[in-house]
Parts: sequence; structure tokens; C-alpha cells
Amino acid sequence: MQPPCAHEDTGLQLQALLEGQNYGAAAGEGTRCPAVPAPRNSPAVRDCLVVAVLCFGNLINFMDWFIVPGILLDIQKYFGLSDGKTGLLQTVFTLCYMLAAPIFGYLGDRYNRKIILGAGILFWSGVTLGSSFITESYYRIFVLSRGLVGIGTASYSTIAPTIIADLFEEGKRTTVLSIFYIFIPVGSGCGYMLAAGMAKSTGDWHWAFRVTPCMGGLALVLLILLVPPRIQRRTARHRALSISGTRRGADETPGVPRTAKTTWCQDVGSLAKNCSFVWSSLGLTAMAFVTGALGMWVPLFLYRAQLVQGIVPPCLQESCNSSNSLIFGGITVGTGIVGVIAGAEAARRLRKMYKKADPLICATSMFTSSLCLYTALMLAQTSILSTFIFIAFGELFLSVNWAVVTDILLYVVTPRRQSTAIALQILLSHLLGDAGSPYLIGAISNALQARGAPSFQSSFRSIQSSFAICAFVGAFGGAFFLLTSLYIEGDRREAERP
Repeated sequence: MQPPCAHEDTGLQLQALLEGQNYGAAAGEGTRCPAVPAPRNSPAVRDCLVVAVLCFGNLINFMDWFIVPGILLDIQKYFGLSDGKTGLLQTVFTLCYMLAAPIFGYLGDRYNRKIILGAGILFWSGVTLGSSFITESYYRIFVLSRGLVGIGTASYSTIAPTIIADLFEEGKRTTVLSIFYIFIPVGSGCGYMLAAGMAKSTGDWHWAFRVTPCMGGLALVLLILLVPPRIQRRTARHRALSISGTRRGADETPGVPRTAKTTWCQDVGSLAKNCSFVWSSLGLTAMAFVTGALGMWVPLFLYRAQLVQGIVPPCLQESCNSSNSLIFGGITVGTGIVGVIAGAEAARRLRKMYKKADPLICATSMFTSSLCLYTALMLAQTSILSTFIFIAFGELFLSVNWAVVTDILLYVVTPRRQSTAIALQILLSHLLGDAGSPYLIGAISNALQARGAPSFQSSFRSIQSSFAICAFVGAFGGAFFLLTSLYIEGDRREAERP
């Protein structure tokens, strides 16, 4: 039997939804029915659990991404690969990742996001486990497996940030996003350390691909148990003011009509006119180019620099020296945590004083990072310690931008297009960024080595010269973020219009 005030409560709930008020408080004030005590902390606890599960999934996501660079010397020796073919491994992964992202963006804006996330985790964990049994005769199958893993991870990177955006208001959203994006460098660094540690302890690099699938299984169980099947989208105001009678999506709130549906082409056309979205996406593309090249080649670059200085012997034994991967992984974790927190805190404080603070923070960090990376390249032949220090500073300033760039997208793009916008940003940043940079660096290195007689010096000089491209691309990224600052205020006002 329906309670006497059920209809009144429904009306109050819709009103509170439109006015951005706490429904529990409103229901207790404006009705004659006695207020039913509700556990006020339960929604907050639920949201924290959801974020914890998403962060754990993001950790595994990027651990899988950087397992190959962590044992690059072993894989290169096992399959007998040149620098170009070695870089192709990460390029195929990223290409499949970026091509799948728009598909998952389209699905994430229209269907149940929990199911899509769960299917993605199950798929990429299974393929990663299967790739650990591939022998040296099947290099092409190994390349294919990396591409399939990229497809699985695309579902996660596209959809998870939109769930966080729906759970938190703008002030808290920046903080929570910074926590979520801390796990990009933390997962990347842990991927290096896991790969190097497993290869060293077992003497077989294949075991590095057998740990993250177990973690993926745990993440899937937590996703099923702790994440609600439907999470209310923060487009309720837009839907309530639109034409009623349209079909609800899988994640939408019952009783609140949805906005008129638009086609994917219409969404893309609208985003193409959003200058802040376009320029910040190009800035992120420069970031992706640099991080992709660094992530793939830094351990090998340091190894060749040490060979030139006579610090380490050539890698002839079954398992190569993995100390550079371990150190670089630790640097990636440390600088990532500090950089993401510093970037989010700087954005939170400066945004109150200056509305264009976010893109200017990104521009400054990109220029500084480029200078640090170029200095590291020039010092590599004479001082490995100095090289590590400047690489650490370069990664630190790159990490400043992770949460800030995503937050820019979330407030300059209308909520009902956010999954599509994130997918397009992933497509653009990887297509022109880290999809090609690992292969490009390797191909240029091959071409430079072919000009002279093979030697430790020539192999080092070739990769050092090809790496210098990253410093210049990073400077272009800073310029793109400066252009973003010219349009961000107008685009933000446009996105906030009902």
C-alpha cells in the first residue's frame, strides 16, 4: 500500500533534484509527514567505495600498460627485435586503445556503464594472462595480444572518469579526480617494478604477465559487489527541463525525462566548435607523445648510456639487468603522486583568484618539463645521476597536468556529451601522441644507426638524438595550453547553460 505522502515526496525529490538541494533535508521540512531518519553517511560511504574500486581498476589498467617497457631488454632479446619493431609493440597497443575509445564513449553515454567496465576488465585480464604463454616463434601473436589488451583498457579509461564526475560537485570533483589520476603514474611505475621484479625473481619475463590478471579478477569482484548498477547522471537539470516522454537510458533516474537524443556526429560537430576542448586536447596530445616515448625508451636509453660509460656490461645472460626499470618505476610513482597532488592543489587555490588558472598551470608545467628533459638528454653521457634527477623533474611537471586537463574538459563540455568528449580526446591524443612516438623514436634510432658502424657509442647517440624530439613537442604542448586560456571562460559559460 502506498504511503499517504508518497506523491508529495516524489514532487519534493524532483524539486530538490532541479534546485541542487539535499532531498533528505527538504523532505523533512516542507511536509506534514514525519521525517524518516536516513543514514546521512551512507551515500558518502557508497561514493567513497565506488571511487576506491575505480582507483584500483585504474592502477591495474596502467600496470598492464607498462609491463612491456619494464622488461623491454628481455623481450627485445627473446624475439630478436630491432628498435623499430620493439617500439611497434607499444604503438599497436595504443592504436587499438584509441580506436576503441570512441566506441566505448558512445556506449557509455547511452548504456549501463557498470556492465561495460566489468566486461572490459574481464577481457583485458584474460588476454594479458594468455599472452604470458606465447613463445618466441609467435611474435605477431604477441603483438596482437597487446592490441587486444588496449581495446579492453579503453573501456575503462573512457567511462570511469564520467562516473566520478556524476558523483561529485565541482569543488570535490577536482580533488577526487586528482586521486583517481594519481594512479596513472603510480600504476605506470608499479608496472615497471612488477615486470622487472618478476623477471629478476623468476628468471622468466613471462611471469610478469601473470600477476595483473589476478588483480583484475579481484577488481571485477569488487566492481560487482560495491558499485551500484545505476549511477545517476548529473544531467538531471537538463533532462527535467527538456521534452518529456523520451526513453530513459540505463543509468538515468526514474521519473526524470531525458534530453532529446543527438547523434554521434552532432556531438562531434558541437565539440569541434568548442575551442577550449580542441586546444586542451592538442596540449594533452603533446603530453601523450612525450610520456609515451619516455615510458617506452627511458630504461633502454639509460642502459646504453651506462654501456658507453662502462658502468654495466652488455646484456648477454638470460635475464638482463633490470635496475634501470626499477629505479625509473620508483621515480614515476613518486613524481606522479607529488605532481598530481600539486597540480590539483594549485588549480584549486589559483582558480579562486584567476579563472584562467587551469590552462596556465598546464602551459607552465609543459614548458618546464621540456627544459628538464632536454637537460637530462645532454647530461646522459657524462652523469647518470644527473640524468635521473632531471628525468624525475621532467616527469614531475608532466604529472601536474593529469587531473587539471580532465577537469578542464568536464567543465567546458556539457554533461551529456562528456563520455563522447573523453573518447574523442583519447582518440586524438593517442593518434597524434603516444600511438606513434614509441615507434617513431625507434625508427629514427634505426635510421641513425644504419649510417655508421655498429658500436655502443652509435647506438647511444642514435637514441639520444631521436629522443630530443620530445623536448620540442613538449614546448608545443605548452603553447596549445596558452591558446586554451583565451577561450576557456566563454566555453565554460556555454557548457553551464541549461
